[in-house]
Amino acid sequence: MKSDRKKAILDIVSTYEVDTQETLQALLLDRGFNVTQATVSRDIKQLALLKTMSPNGSYKYTIPPKPQETSARLSFKSLYTDSVVSIDRAINIVVIKCYAGMANAVCSKLDAAAYSGVVGTLAGDDTIFVLMREENDAKALMDELSDML
Repeated sequence: MKSDRKKAILDIVSTYEVDTQETLQALLLDRGFNVTQATVSRDIKQLALLKTMSPNGSYKYTIPPKPQETSARLSFKSLYTDSVVSIDRAINIVVIKCYAGMANAVCSKLDAAAYSGVVGTLAGDDTIFVLMREENDAKALMDELSDML
């Protein structure tokens, strides 16, 4: 539900000139999401939405530009999408399951991609353990990697 709501927020902000949290809350309600202003505020913060000036001179919420991806990240994503079966996590450890014989290659590309919060990685034949510094780092990495599958 939360990810569906966040996708709806991104779609709404891309489509409409949303100037206040109350406007966003009303547009979410129109789409069947019964949310409080506090929830909308939290979602805006988590999505890192920006307030920018629109052509008519008023302020509106916008989606922040995506950072330029490095060639190492692009290379990792390509191999990752072709080789990974599933992903899970336990506290601050992310576990990536690959097709047989692919874990070492994916792990090497993961290391080169230099994701923040990664303390170290360990790969077997079909499984990679990624030790993250903090639990929230593990959640962020898992969310990003899950979106790639």
